[in-house]
Amino acid sequence: MGVTQTDFRSALLDPAHATPPGLINPDGSTATKRFDVYRNNVASSLTEALEVSFPVIRKLIGDQNFKGLAGIFLRQHPPSTPILMFYGHEMPGFLEGFEPLAHLPYLADVARLELSLRESYHAADAAAFDPAILKSLSEAQLSNTRVTFAPAVRLIRSRYPIYGIWQMNMVESAPKLTAHGENVLVTRPEFDPIQTVLIPGAGLFVQSLMAGTSFGESLAIVAEKVPDFNLSEALIQLLASAALETIQGT
Repeated sequence: MGVTQTDFRSALLDPAHATPPGLINPDGSTATKRFDVYRNNVASSLTEALEVSFPVIRKLIGDQNFKGLAGIFLRQHPPSTPILMFYGHEMPGFLEGFEPLAHLPYLADVARLELSLRESYHAADAAAFDPAILKSLSEAQLSNTRVTFAPAVRLIRSRYPIYGIWQMNMVESAPKLTAHGENVLVTRPEFDPIQTVLIPGAGLFVQSLMAGTSFGESLAIVAEKVPDFNLSEALIQLLASAALETIQGT
């Protein structure tokens, strides 16, 4: 009897699963030891990939806890691609529903930030946006403008100080955490991604623009919730981080 892909995959990621039928040694006996070695190597490789992708999560919960977390994660979320650098996309959602870590509710958003940094690093390049284009627009033209963002741009909106948490674990002499949530824009102006903590209201503004809403409509949406929203400062943040790619509708 041959080994089905389903049986092999199930056994490969679950150490409690018996060696699939059909895997035999040259003498005809079940290849339990060989399969255990292979299974252990696969689990170790996936765990290492997660450790590289989520170093802050690893530091926050400790090495041993992270290895245990990874073991549970990889059984629930096997790789969908042979490229390990893309493994772990489901981690934020997994952490949201992981009861043993429910007392650390910020972990999911920190994982989103780490995932965004990795995605931004591997995203396609974009041509430089000329800020003079925006300066040349009248108020009416700017109001009707829609923008597209560079492929490397990611927005993470959180109730927690996720950038501060990231800094405390990745940067020496990091400042103390703030007591409020942070909206972080991840961009890649040059070779490596950078993070920009957006001013109040800018996270909602960028989210609206990303959805295809015009400048004017997006500004109206923000004004309802953040009356003192500073559009000029928000635009400076977008331009300084090379977040914009094109504008349309002028």
